[in-house]
Amino acid sequence: MRPYSVDFRQKIIDVWEKEKISIRELAKRFNVAKSFIQKLLKQYRETGDIRPRPQGGSPPTKLNSEQLIILVEIIEANRDATLQELSNLLYEKTQIKVSRATLGRITKKLNQSFPKKFHRSPRKLEKK
Repeated sequence: MRPYSVDFRQKIIDVWEKEKISIRELAKRFNVAKSFIQKLLKQYRETGDIRPRPQGGSPPTKLNSEQLIILVEIIEANRDATLQELSNLLYEKTQIKVSRATLGRITKKLNQSFPKKFHRSPRKLEKK
């Protein structure tokens, strides 16, 4: 959800300062959550600022651009390697441990795919 605009926040502060109404009444009047009014007033009292605070984002990637290049080279050289094997090879070259799950996400972002390995029993192959 996007943060409320600064103009909207200023209207709430103006009404609160002029009319000195309760938080509950402000929330009803502006059709917002009571907790939003509480946080806005607290922020205004403590800092004098009503701009929305930065929203959280995703954590930084574990590998920098140089290490990503090394990973791509490892993938190109070892097309049939499993994610665990790639993780081990990456550790040997960069001394950075990366889990299989993280490697899976990174390879997906890099549009690197791996051929699927199918292990079928001879009986299933005979039936077809």
